[in-house]
Amino acid sequence: MGEVSLIDVSKRFTLRIDGGGQTVQALDRLSFTVHDGEIVALIGPSGCGKTTALRIAMGLETASGGRVIVDGMQVNGCGHDRGMVFQHAELLPWLTALQNVEFGLEMKGVRGQALRDTATRYLTLVGLGDSCNRRPYQLSGGMQQRVGIARALAIDPKVLLMDEPFGALDAQTRETLQGELLEIHKRTKKTILFVTHDLDEAVLLADRVVVMQHGRLQEIVTVPLSRPRDDLAKIRGSDDFAQTRYHIWQALHAGGATVH
Repeated sequence: MGEVSLIDVSKRFTLRIDGGGQTVQALDRLSFTVHDGEIVALIGPSGCGKTTALRIAMGLETASGGRVIVDGMQVNGCGHDRGMVFQHAELLPWLTALQNVEFGLEMKGVRGQALRDTATRYLTLVGLGDSCNRRPYQLSGGMQQRVGIARALAIDPKVLLMDEPFGALDAQTRETLQGELLEIHKRTKKTILFVTHDLDEAVLLADRVVVMQHGRLQEIVTVPLSRPRDDLAKIRGSDDFAQTRYHIWQALHAGGATVH
């Protein structure tokens, strides 16, 4: 199982300005559930709390109120039941692609031949079986991001969390990796929660889209596109795609948001 629930999650920051303090409400009683095997997108304007919600779900930040539940267990810090893919791959530059994937497995306690075999299998899954011995500077941005995805998947998390995973890539590479993520999801059935600013990406990948404004849940939109989603060009040209995209656009602009 891989169900994750945010229940009345709030987050407050105190900013120090000219010797004084100003409290910022980044999240305000945010609640939603990502069901087992589902892909859910978080979308909203910059500063609405998307990444903060994701980092709290991962255990990288602590909520001021509320809780996160993964398969009935409350999240208290990071754990191997969740894997994280960042906007930039954050690879260790002195390690090869294979060693970067092995690093996460070593933290989980995997050793010996199983370490090498597992890392190799997941690099092959993301199409980098022939690039195991390359270091990050020898890889393109898209290839580096593939290594980041392999590293997160290799620990076999129940939930994969992704923070604008393709946001720093060029349009062609982004579209390629969107298709590859759909293929990975078809093979692994992983539960995925990802943050994006891209309306097309949210509709193309997700089963449901969580629309946020000012740290709050505004609307949850169900995407009426069946899986598998193999013919992405046909999907992008469908009426369901266009109507769902427009619905989300309206929800965002009702709160004065600016998105792609």
